[in-house]
Amino acid sequence: MEAAKELSKEAMNPALKRIHRAALSLFAEKGAGQVNVSELAQAAGVARGTIYNNLNSTDLLFEQVASQLEAEMHQRIAKSFDLVTDPAQRLSIGIRFFIRRAHEEPEWGRFFVRFAFSTLALRSLWTGQPALDLKNGLDQQRYTFPREQLATVLAMASGSVLAAMVLVLEGHKTWREAGSDTAELILKALGIENAEARALSRLELPPLPAID
Repeated sequence: MEAAKELSKEAMNPALKRIHRAALSLFAEKGAGQVNVSELAQAAGVARGTIYNNLNSTDLLFEQVASQLEAEMHQRIAKSFDLVTDPAQRLSIGIRFFIRRAHEEPEWGRFFVRFAFSTLALRSLWTGQPALDLKNGLDQQRYTFPREQLATVLAMASGSVLAAMVLVLEGHKTWREAGSDTAELILKALGIENAEARALSRLELPPLPAID
């Protein structure tokens, strides 16, 4: 895990970025531990030697890709929240960002849906900023659920987001419909009044900043 964390903090060179993008797609399709060097090189459009030159060990590749994904998405959402202080609005934005990105980057979405609950690096996305925003919402009396139900609320919200991402990936809902519906229903479950929950779930999303 430490090696993956260190990698996530470093700027990746172009070849390594291509390798990670290819690995994400292959892992989403085939599963963790099912990707060999030859197919990774072919998918990335690089020589086998480039794979060996950029990876200390292919055994750690899945963990590195998952850790990089977690760090990148966390940083992008955090930057988008700079001017938003209301915990309920922040929650609505975060929910819709995940669902919109599944539409814009289906391979990212499939990877996330497949491994979100089974991979420690991805699970931390649910237990980091979302948990803090939920606690702040309770402190500010924006939500009405008992504090001891926080872990259950996180599980409910994260499961709902993943299910909405599946609806989008399979073409059953647009990202706007799935994102707004999911955000509205979660906010209502947390104690936000119906009209406000609907309004917050349909506010225009701020940009999702890129991370250099």
